[in-house]
Amino acid sequence: MDRIRPGSARLLERVLLGDGGIKTRHFAYPELAEVFSASPDDLAAVFEDQAPRLASRALEVALDRVGLGACELDALFVCTCTGSLCPGVSSYVAELSGLPRDAYLQDLVGLGCGAAIPTLRSAHGFLAANPGAKSACIAVEVCSAAFYLDDDPGQLISLSLFGDGASTSIWYGPEASGADEAKYELAGFDTVHLPEEREKIRFVQANGYRKNQLSPEVPMLSADAVRLLWQRSEAEDTIPITHGGGRDVVNALEPVLGLQHGGLEASRKVLEMRGNLSSPSVLVALEDHLEALSSAPQPVWLSSFGAGFSAHSALLRPV
Repeated sequence: MDRIRPGSARLLERVLLGDGGIKTRHFAYPELAEVFSASPDDLAAVFEDQAPRLASRALEVALDRVGLGACELDALFVCTCTGSLCPGVSSYVAELSGLPRDAYLQDLVGLGCGAAIPTLRSAHGFLAANPGAKSACIAVEVCSAAFYLDDDPGQLISLSLFGDGASTSIWYGPEASGADEAKYELAGFDTVHLPEEREKIRFVQANGYRKNQLSPEVPMLSADAVRLLWQRSEAEDTIPITHGGGRDVVNALEPVLGLQHGGLEASRKVLEMRGNLSSPSVLVALEDHLEALSSAPQPVWLSSFGAGFSAHSALLRPV
């Protein structure tokens, strides 16, 4: 804490110990106490080591649930924004998990917290062009490898929000073997870009580090963008599940979706138990929702948003 002013330290303590909607977070960083003394190279090395591990583990769990082997996948789509690898994370996951050498690999980077739905959209397009194929989509973030400490209030709040995690979903083309066992289908993708708001939420470079630039206007900005997507979706009879972002973001989203406080239950639960996971958040919330179902499944409207400023949505329908 000797790197920030006393007032900044008090703000950080107040946010961490206050009622921010977060009770627990999980970190892949090996020695979290050392994160603020790490060099940019140290942080990059942690991302290179941990992101493929998290992603491969999430892929293994998803494949086990549907009874598939990694060798049966035809494509792998991976999104992340908390580190940069070339070749991308998909190359490492393909090696660790044993994907076929002719599997199509695609990495989506630079889309921030909203990346999961554009990644699903990319897989959807691939399967439309290759109807006999099977694909996996992975959202993975090692947010702790992008932690940066200074006196910027937005940065201090960012440090109090983010956790590490990954989520994987498996998708079948309509002619793929096993497609008749699929439980849901994706449709109704939509996107809105607001480049004039880019500086409100993005990564910037600071002394060689990634620094998350975060404006206090983000909750209202998110709500306005989600309202537009919701109105265009004509999905009033669906269950909305969104990227959580933070307590103030969720509080701003519920009324624009016609929900009472607490209506975004799955999104709040992810925030409470895992913090803001960035791109995996909306998919982890979806997973929690599906696992908790005690009745016939209903259509789900998904929305994610983040750097750009951009927001995205999709409809998940039972089949």
